[in-house]
Amino acid sequence: MSRSLLLVVLLFAMSSAGRAQPAETVVLLHGLGLRGWAMWPLQRALAREGYRVVNLTYPSRRVPLEQLAGTWLPANLRARGVSAAPRVNFVTHSMGGIVLRAWLRADGVPANLGRVVMLAPPNAGSEVVDHLMDFPPFRWITSVNGPRLGTGANSFPRTLGPWAGPAGSLGIIAGDRTFNPLFHAWLPGANDGKVSVANARLDGMGDFIVLHHSHTWLAWRGETLAQVKAFLRIGRFSRS
Repeated sequence: MSRSLLLVVLLFAMSSAGRAQPAETVVLLHGLGLRGWAMWPLQRALAREGYRVVNLTYPSRRVPLEQLAGTWLPANLRARGVSAAPRVNFVTHSMGGIVLRAWLRADGVPANLGRVVMLAPPNAGSEVVDHLMDFPPFRWITSVNGPRLGTGANSFPRTLGPWAGPAGSLGIIAGDRTFNPLFHAWLPGANDGKVSVANARLDGMGDFIVLHHSHTWLAWRGETLAQVKAFLRIGRFSRS
């Protein structure tokens, strides 16, 4: 090989090595009755890590869970270019995790699915819903989806089966602090005021950790942000 050709090859190799790789995408899904602002701390933290962050606001009260999972979510993922991204991760809070599980069950696991972190998901439902589902103000506030998140055998979360994604791809963060003594009394064992630690678990998850925070504010805590980043990066939570 001539010296000039060798130089061209070396320059091309150096240029390719320095070329930025496409950023991984992280989709954020908030909980019932909230909007994308509830995930702003995660959005900022993950953007600083170099991820492309898609923070979706979805009609959590007005549209039934089946439609959110079967129609709304896939349509919005396509519209945001997520379906064609090389690798897509998800971080969900509360009912957002149920929407994600229902989507994976309805559409199947996409080939580009990366890692998933669920914050305080009612994977086996919530006893708070059991107590309040026939209380008119609760049904008005939570509308079409809230009463479906109880712990009965036919509650929506319990119909979805175990984790559908690849082995080791799901990490779950539960909280064990609450400021509501009434809800705390309704929930068995350690809980975050809305979901018990036991009911946050899901068969097939890759890792699980409990942090000392409440349900609503779990997504805003620095410790939570650090654990989310750790799982997305290495596939397990940090226990150092």
